[in-house]
Amino acid sequence: MFRITKEFHFSASHQLSHLPDDHQCARLHGHNYIVVVELSAAELDENGFVRDYHELQPLKRYIDDEFDHRHLNDVLGHDRVTSEYLAKHFYDWCKAHLPETSAVRVSETPKTWAEYRP
Repeated sequence: MFRITKEFHFSASHQLSHLPDDHQCARLHGHNYIVVVELSAAELDENGFVRDYHELQPLKRYIDDEFDHRHLNDVLGHDRVTSEYLAKHFYDWCKAHLPETSAVRVSETPKTWAEYRP
């Protein structure tokens, strides 16, 4: 199996208001997010690619236009905007546009990662 990954960045705020008041994530706060999309294929295409990295530009535009410098609760319409939820959201978007998508990882901080891999 061949695998490629590409990393994307955005900054955004969120609030997990369903958590107890004394939980730091219940307060409005922001992160510098990192999204890593993984694509896999058993065979390479005629150019020797799983997929040309240039073809991931629509994902960059989607992230830049819809998520960067936004309040994620408003973007996604709820208050459970966790890294886990974002990983699944980006996986679903990528899978619909890039069928080779096999996983998506999201980081809120340099030491934390969430991954969605069906």
